[in-house]
Amino acid sequence: MARTESNMLALGTQAPEFRLPDTVSGTTMHLSEMVGKNGTVILFICNHCPFVIHVNPEISKMAKEYQSKGIQFIGISSNDVVNYPQDRPELMRVKAIEAGYTFPYLYDETQEVAKAYDAACTPDFYLFDKNLKLVYRGQLDDSRPGNGKELTGKDLRQAMDALLQNKPISPDQKPSIGCNIKWINS
Repeated sequence: MARTESNMLALGTQAPEFRLPDTVSGTTMHLSEMVGKNGTVILFICNHCPFVIHVNPEISKMAKEYQSKGIQFIGISSNDVVNYPQDRPELMRVKAIEAGYTFPYLYDETQEVAKAYDAACTPDFYLFDKNLKLVYRGQLDDSRPGNGKELTGKDLRQAMDALLQNKPISPDQKPSIGCNIKWINS
């Protein structure tokens, strides 16, 4: 299990617009059409990464809780499906249903969106305010597969709670750690 850290995109960055197919609904979705009233979490995930599999229960729980508070979640998989066929779009749909995702799970076939967000690993989390300015990027919490730490979503939850309460979000943020994005031709 290779351990890759987030690149930590600069806070204040405007979320790059994108248009990607949703593997669950079968429709093409634009970021501008999915923005949450109070914020938007964009998470780069995939089907097979043990780090993502480890955090899936908390991601699903958190999405249900915070979507009702006006924070939209958007999952994106950018992995090379030729060399990693378990991440194919039809299997993404199956994974989304199995994991209980209540949010779109988009397929970034060209990997242009992952590059625009400077995404490096799965999972990689980005929280944008209602104007799509980056206010948090980094880890869900300190839990990793096999490290014995409880899965709570503490870091991302604190950032979302601060955003909802119009309180400052600490710029001292820890990078996420996971499998590297499986880049095409690399």
